[in-house]
Amino acid sequence: MDISSGWDLVVLGSGPAGEAAAMQAAKGGLRVAVIDRREQLGGNCTHWGTIPSKALRHQVRQVIRSQRNPLLRGLINPRQVRWQDLIQRSGEVVDSQVQVRGDFYIRNRVRVFAGRGEIQSPGEVRVDDDAGRQWLLRTRHILIATGSRPYHPEDVDFDHPRIYDSDTLLRMNHTPRHILVYGAGVIGCEYTSIFTGLGMRVDLINSRQHLLDFLDTEISDALSYHLREQGATIRHSEQYSKLVADDDGVTLELQSGKRLRADALLWSNGRSGNTQNIGLENIGLEANSRGQLAVDERYQTAVEGVYAVGDVVGWPSLASASYDQGRFCAAGIVDGGPVKQVTDVPTGIYTIPGISSVGRTEQELTEARVPYEVGQAFFKNLARAQITGERVGMLKLLFHRDTLEVLGIHCFGYQAMEIVHVGQAVMRQPSPNNTINYFIDTTFNYPTMAEAYRVAAINGVNRVKR
Repeated sequence: MDISSGWDLVVLGSGPAGEAAAMQAAKGGLRVAVIDRREQLGGNCTHWGTIPSKALRHQVRQVIRSQRNPLLRGLINPRQVRWQDLIQRSGEVVDSQVQVRGDFYIRNRVRVFAGRGEIQSPGEVRVDDDAGRQWLLRTRHILIATGSRPYHPEDVDFDHPRIYDSDTLLRMNHTPRHILVYGAGVIGCEYTSIFTGLGMRVDLINSRQHLLDFLDTEISDALSYHLREQGATIRHSEQYSKLVADDDGVTLELQSGKRLRADALLWSNGRSGNTQNIGLENIGLEANSRGQLAVDERYQTAVEGVYAVGDVVGWPSLASASYDQGRFCAAGIVDGGPVKQVTDVPTGIYTIPGISSVGRTEQELTEARVPYEVGQAFFKNLARAQITGERVGMLKLLFHRDTLEVLGIHCFGYQAMEIVHVGQAVMRQPSPNNTINYFIDTTFNYPTMAEAYRVAAINGVNRVKR
């Protein structure tokens, strides 16, 4: 075993949280090492989650848009697009991302150890690679950023070739005509819209009464409507009882007595933190039932000098927030000062159409008895949406009736994930600069989707002045 001393920070995991922490610490003058079992960098975000799924979505959207364009309609039949071909194209994007990420480590002189990392003590991490080599890294600080994986209940056979999770789905070598999606969270809804875009028959099983009930109710209802319009069957308030797979397909029995049969099943019912087999027991740490670790405001665990960021600490479990958690935690390690907290995280849901929101919902404002008003802009009335053919969707602004402070922004439709950031920038301004009047007094390019802010703001102010 080779002993390597003098490290300031050893990071377990090269996903968004680990990478951001490593780069921030290196720029702060620390000697940093990163451990990842995968020789290619980027973590689950790059290889199994965010990047490949969004690349798949983009390709399917292109197919859908071609069917809406009279000049292109008929050139591509969605039902003839093979899943394997989409995966191959997504792999090209993943490879490009790996190259970009690798350059970051080289430029910042961060050492990468490809292997399995196990914490031996608060100041030591052992690395075992596939070739049988071992290193013992001695360090002042340890950061756990190992991400998460799909949750697997014990009574579901995930080794069967007809049963998939969001990771193994990227290795599916056939194109189902009918697929069951169990779990209607963000991942389940995103893949449902991808499947229906390819002309597949989809049954989406939701254990709750509404889709994504953390969203503004109007936006959640809009998503339900459009998924059904695209051909999905949504089954609310259902729980599985038994899942049986054979050579020809999958049979899902629900507790309500329903029995569903399809060519394949995607299990998307939650995720678990990757905290198993990393040596937590050696330092007296224990993860909760979902593999998550408790941390304080500095992202430090109950063990001094051992930190955790990203999916392993739970909420919000978003790549965007993980980047910031990693940066903020590393900055605190470098200078010892107060650690910034991740707040006002925008929600980005890559369904077709997409959803994004930031701030409070109508339900929350009503329960808090805040006197608010609503301003709306429907995309079907915007020139840019009419030009692109993307007429489905809306932008909704929630603002205080008296102060005109922007309280919430909710967008459903084309470019929602981009549009939301215009309003987010205004919401982040201190009083009295956070005002809906900004959108009325500012000239927007025309025709653009961002123009929806001006339309929605005027609509809202007119309601107040009545």
